[in-house]
Amino acid sequence: MKNTVKFLLVPIALACASLAHAQSAGTLMVRAGATTIKPNVSSGDLSAPSLPSTQASIASASQVSGGVTYMYTNNLSIDVPIALPFTHDISGDGAILGVGKIAEVKALPATVLAQWRFLAPRDAFRPYVGVGLTYAAFFGARGTSTLTALTGGTPSKPTTLSIGSKFAATVQLGAAVAINQNWYVDANYTYTPLTVTNTLSTGQTMESKINPGSFSLAVGYMF
Repeated sequence: MKNTVKFLLVPIALACASLAHAQSAGTLMVRAGATTIKPNVSSGDLSAPSLPSTQASIASASQVSGGVTYMYTNNLSIDVPIALPFTHDISGDGAILGVGKIAEVKALPATVLAQWRFLAPRDAFRPYVGVGLTYAAFFGARGTSTLTALTGGTPSKPTTLSIGSKFAATVQLGAAVAINQNWYVDANYTYTPLTVTNTLSTGQTMESKINPGSFSLAVGYMF
């Protein structure tokens, strides 16, 4: 039985290898799929006047995504991920854990990565590592009535907030698997060490390490 299974697997493996389009110098690859960003938050305390250890947590968010990759050499590629804005809910933590949602913010990370792809250009399976730079843009932040109540605002003058955008380094681990001569599946994980400053209209601030990790899964086409 084992010999029979091996006999059947060998031609399948050879067929995949022969169908794989060469990820060689000059190849352009486009993909579309979805991405989930999970912040790994270590919140600072909200500045006075506030309860000691007034902190916040940020929820994960998913969005339609994709990207464009250009093979500069047989192993070195340049990658630009693309996505629609992510909407993250912000909830109370620390001394205000349990108050629920206090705000939401939209995030749009703009990233450029240099990738090193292992194995040969025509291999059906090509793992890769990447390193690059991300501009984490935050916009559209909105506080809830809970945030207003916690910070001494009023319905006529609600508390608003903003989160500072900034640059940060990004590292990546992923793999591309050929389906046939042109189509492939791509999966990757990225991590960005990122510290941001939250500023309220009351003048209070909070610095937080959000260190987001993201997982992307996509189907792509090679030209």
